[in-house]
Amino acid sequence: MTLCYAVPAERILSNLERMRDHRHGEHAPCPEVWTGRATNRYQWLLALIGAACMALGIALAVDSAWTASLAPLVMAVVGCIAAGLLVLFGTLAFVHVALRVDEDHLEVRCGHMGVPRRRIPLSQVAGAEFAPHVTPRHWGGWGYRWRPEKGTAVVVRRGEGVVLQMWDGHTFTVTVDDAEAAVRVIRDRLRPRRPGATR
Repeated sequence: MTLCYAVPAERILSNLERMRDHRHGEHAPCPEVWTGRATNRYQWLLALIGAACMALGIALAVDSAWTASLAPLVMAVVGCIAAGLLVLFGTLAFVHVALRVDEDHLEVRCGHMGVPRRRIPLSQVAGAEFAPHVTPRHWGGWGYRWRPEKGTAVVVRRGEGVVLQMWDGHTFTVTVDDAEAAVRVIRDRLRPRRPGATR
């Protein structure tokens, strides 16, 4: 037995209009300020290793007898503390990255202190592309990266990202969650405004 249900014509038309809008890529108006971020929790493990190196250096300095073999001991203490500081601050700076897009600028902040930071005027941006798979391996590691053939990147994890094409021919890549939305907002900002138009 077959059951047939009557569907109101208004509902059919509404569904068709939504399908048409989705097909043509029409979206809701972009927000005045878009923010996004990406996080790499594995960086905390490296930060703990750095803290352990520092603790080892301090333990060597406190518990060792400073009467004989002074030079090797000083080198061990300084080496452990220096290595620990480099690993600790180097990893904490790239635990996460935050991206902010407003009417005129794109700003990238790294870590809890927001350093390093880069602020790019949108007037310097020629276009934006969605990158579905950005990996540290492609850029030689995590962090703030530069490669002559690729450009500059901020990579804190594997996954989606935004690639900006600059008017000077360089590119800038940043990993961020919901990168497609970021690209949509940036493209909307780059679109020439009609006289008297409002966003």
